[in-house]
Amino acid sequence: MAAPVVRTFIPAFAAAANPTLLGAVTLMLFLPSPKRLLLGYLLGAYLISITIGLLIVFTFHNADAVSTAKHTLSPAEDLVFGAIALLVAYVLGSGRDQPVRDRRRERRLAKHGGEEKQPLPQRWLGRGSARISFVCGVVLTLPGFTYLICLSRIDKQNWSTAGTVLAVIAANLIMLILLEVPLIGYAVAPERTAQAVQDFRAWLRRRGRTIAVHVAAVIGILLIVRGVIELLV
Repeated sequence: MAAPVVRTFIPAFAAAANPTLLGAVTLMLFLPSPKRLLLGYLLGAYLISITIGLLIVFTFHNADAVSTAKHTLSPAEDLVFGAIALLVAYVLGSGRDQPVRDRRRERRLAKHGGEEKQPLPQRWLGRGSARISFVCGVVLTLPGFTYLICLSRIDKQNWSTAGTVLAVIAANLIMLILLEVPLIGYAVAPERTAQAVQDFRAWLRRRGRTIAVHVAAVIGILLIVRGVIELLV
């Protein structure tokens, strides 16, 4: 009994490694009032993701299309995104992105009369508004491929209505753990968490590019290996 349940939620753990979510969390931790921003984003993400998940499970009870897509699209997607991740790692590691960044900075300065302006999402979130982060959570948390696979596996368990609802909620709790962990920290040990966030900011400023290169390379290799295995199986 335990093994099928664990297999059901494995895609949810994969969905937790969401680059968009990781980027949003990192950005919010760098801004004032990170607790409010994280909470607003999390509530927005819960609302859209759980609602869509329930609609998909109960509307398309026999979602064979999702299961078919898993076998036909997943290997190709893994290979493509793996190659992109390796390319990103190479560009960042070699510093070839620096001229592009310099040109963009010069254009921004020229556009705003020599004044350095932050990107629009950062300016919005920088207001410290939970409402704005709530909207970002709704807009940026749309069902991904791994979430659809998880929903398909939940559907195949033939649980009761209540059990299915709880399973969809549990999947979302797993997928959004990057938001939940710092919020739990703020609730349980606010001072220690605030200091940890400050240390994380300083560490990321020093090592951000190196970390990005290693993470992109590892993700790229894993995706390509998984894609090749799925093509051969």
